[in-house]
Amino acid sequence: MKKLLSDGATQLLVGALWLLHWLPLPVLATIGQGFGHLLYLLVPGRRRVVRRNLELCFPDWAPDRRETVVRRHFGVLGRSLLERGLLWWGSRERLARLVEVRGVDRLQNLLDGGTPVILLVPHFVALDAAGTRTAMNFNCVSIYARQRNAIIDHWLRHGRSRFGDQLLQPRHESIRGTIKAMRAGRPFFYLPDMDHGRKESVFVPFFGVPAATISGLPRFAKMGRAVVVPVTVRMRPGGEGYLVTYGEPWTDYPGDDLESDVRRQNAVIEAMVSEMPEQYYWVHRRFKTRPEGEPGVY
Repeated sequence: MKKLLSDGATQLLVGALWLLHWLPLPVLATIGQGFGHLLYLLVPGRRRVVRRNLELCFPDWAPDRRETVVRRHFGVLGRSLLERGLLWWGSRERLARLVEVRGVDRLQNLLDGGTPVILLVPHFVALDAAGTRTAMNFNCVSIYARQRNAIIDHWLRHGRSRFGDQLLQPRHESIRGTIKAMRAGRPFFYLPDMDHGRKESVFVPFFGVPAATISGLPRFAKMGRAVVVPVTVRMRPGGEGYLVTYGEPWTDYPGDDLESDVRRQNAVIEAMVSEMPEQYYWVHRRFKTRPEGEPGVY
């Protein structure tokens, strides 16, 4: 596939992110909001995807409420893109001030007790803040998909591995190495809520809409004898920072039925999304893969 940006343009983009990361977060957040509103105007295809996702997931909302969430989503999306530089180059001390974390003792106690842990991290726009803040406290394992643009790939890897001893597993080598790493005491930072096609997926409801959902969470939990800890990350308004919360570990998971286990995953994510719907990654075509015989929704 042809690159969206030339190497020169990508270098300029990275340079701009580096310059912006020196700004106070309230100033950077204001610029990011403006950038998001510009994206809202300039990328009508993604704007339509966001609207369609919200129509499918929240059919009872009035149209003006959905449109308000669409605009707010692009605002926080713009922030997340420009604040990436802060996560790539900000000092440990600055990030510790800006990214509050709750429940870290709960997670530490599980690991100290020898319990393998899967961190269930849905695709909220600020998920990289959760990844960076987690890496400041724990040596984790995660699955990494190589980016087509080599420059972006380099800086993404840098951002995800700059603290501690992080293990980034290539997607095609993820299962065996990830299980081994979990059993050795590394939390598994896992993002299982995107549409990756039919392979290894089951169709279960997401806000009442059948969604192709990868079944990796119960599989990894069973093979690794791991507990699942849900993780939420909230982008606070006005440049006040972020909040990362490690929730209570799930009990009685996985069960005896794979589809029920995946349904439980989606139900938990729905509850998280309902608390801050504008911050979920709605620009992704979550329902692009349809059950056999169903027409496309986009």
